[in-house]
Amino acid sequence: MRRGGPAAAALALAFVLAGCGGGSGSGGEGDGDGAPPELTVSGAYIPRPPTADVAGAFLTIENAGGTDDTLTSVTSDAAGSVEIHETEGNTMRQVASLTVPAGGSLSLDRGGSHLMLMGLAARPAEGDTVPIELHFRTSAPITLDVPVEAANHTGE
Repeated sequence: MRRGGPAAAALALAFVLAGCGGGSGSGGEGDGDGAPPELTVSGAYIPRPPTADVAGAFLTIENAGGTDDTLTSVTSDAAGSVEIHETEGNTMRQVASLTVPAGGSLSLDRGGSHLMLMGLAARPAEGDTVPIELHFRTSAPITLDVPVEAANHTGE
């Protein structure tokens, strides 16, 4: 019976530690831990697409809060749908969501994770803006008017 004591204690400790872990990228114990996400968006742009079929959108979402949040979907009145894509190596694939880490940022940029606007209502011209709305698991949606830049624009 004595053997059950240490094993039970180890199991209980594992459950306690798992409960304290929060999400991926969460801070440890201390001031601000567990504070809600505080999201802001910067650097948003869409390079002028060659056709009205699809366009890529790029931006950075910063989270100054104490807990992770998750980008769960994106909508736009200018497109039939908007997909969240992740690029690993030379492979691009649609994903259901991307994490915005506490105290960090999610960069959606050329060659990496990005947004794909599918079935555009019209091909936007350089200087136009395209409305998009970012939806999150925890935070309120963020609405943006994303500027259309030259096709070779890199965000810098």
